Amino acid sequence: MRPQGVVTRGTTNPNRLRRVDNWIVRTCGELLRDAADPLVVDLGYGATPVTAVELRARLAARVRPDVRLVGLEIDPARVAAAAPVADPPGLTFARGGFELAGLRPALVRAFNVLRQYDESEVPAAWATVTDRLAPGGVLVEGTCDELGRLGSWVLLDATGPRTLTLAAKLTTLTSPAELAERLPKALIHRNVPGERIHDLIRALDDAWHAAAGYAPFGPRDRWTRTVTAVKESGWPIQGRPHHWRHGTLTLPWPAVTPTP
Repeated sequence: MRPQGVVTRGTTNPNRLRRVDNWIVRTCGELLRDAADPLVVDLGYGATPVTAVELRARLAARVRPDVRLVGLEIDPARVAAAAPVADPPGLTFARGGFELAGLRPALVRAFNVLRQYDESEVPAAWATVTDRLAPGGVLVEGTCDELGRLGSWVLLDATGPRTLTLAAKLTTLTSPAELAERLPKALIHRNVPGERIHDLIRALDDAWHAAAGYAPFGPRDRWTRTVTAVKESGWPIQGRPHHWRHGTLTLPWPAVTPTP
């Protein structure tokens, strides 16, 4: 089966994807625990396999010890370079793209893969992956900065996108407006007046500055107050304050669906 997609830049760093990994553990852990086959695919893991190794370790320690992770890359040189850290059957590497090399995983993580694609190519890429998931499986697709301090991701299943999550390292966050630079490809060009994602980023930024009085209590308190205010203004943010203190917020995809 010929891999579908193009070779990405491959930039990666240790712990770059820690925020999304922790979110996957919290949000998708039950799905993996109930799966008949706890197969996870790390799609487009990059020039080094470090983030694939980290994801497998986190899932094995906190969700299910028998989880199997397959790292897929289009570039055969990257697959060969990852071979020394493989630990079958729990961690293996293979050549593949959006077609998932014929696998039927319960969960796929695809990070910083679609960033170099055109926005018009995103729906087809999403559909190609979700059509190949195991029944009830999910795709987590998103992007982050080089150190993983800012990021965002979409959770999808066979019916399409379900939620959007924004995430930040609160101790280095100057303003929620910084998140606009790390929106998923489906939204990054939509941060303009008239689009819901623009309205959300602006609401967060306004609430952050209004919550400046909470700054002496620490960035977690300020962020929690920010998210609370935005939710009280009508945005359907999910979860409770103890979830938001991790520096994330999640809301249903229809709340930010781009204008056709």
